[in-house]
Amino acid sequence: MSRATKGMVDSLLLPLPDHIAELLSDVGSPPRLAAHLRAVHDVAHQLVTWVEQHRPTLIFDREAVLFGAATHDIGKSVHLAELSGPGSAHEEAGQALLLSRGVCPEHARFAATHASWTGPDAGLEDLLVSLADKIWKNKRVPDLEDLIVARLSEATGRAKWEEFIELDAVLSRIGDRADERLAFQASFPIYS
Repeated sequence: MSRATKGMVDSLLLPLPDHIAELLSDVGSPPRLAAHLRAVHDVAHQLVTWVEQHRPTLIFDREAVLFGAATHDIGKSVHLAELSGPGSAHEEAGQALLLSRGVCPEHARFAATHASWTGPDAGLEDLLVSLADKIWKNKRVPDLEDLIVARLSEATGRAKWEEFIELDAVLSRIGDRADERLAFQASFPIYS
């Protein structure tokens, strides 16, 4: 587990914060899940850093995005079959698991919302967690990206096409290292 959450990866991925690594260990997360969460957390870190540098007036909860990315699939610790197959039972289970561990509802929600980013209550934080969960493996989701572009455009007053061009460039750059992240994740066993 330690190698999945903190081990050296040729500077490819940031280590997970200690409190997240401890949480994953406490709930018995399989190494492959921890590796996946680390990869998505790293991508989320790149995204929030880009937003902060390029849209400094945009107000959002950076720490919520990073926590959400690092724990969004924690419910797969309970629903192990969803580590290698489809399913959504992990979403509510993950939120309940986080709440039972004392995580505030504002942060626990990402376990339940990371796949349902089209809801009317989805904030920029939700969209960024969902985007990180897609772009880590270079999966582009135009509808999700359009929602983010619209939020950026609303916040900055810039044209949507301008925001799209810049977002597209950063997503392409992040996506270029997807194979390395996928190989890192695959190097860990699905079961403990």
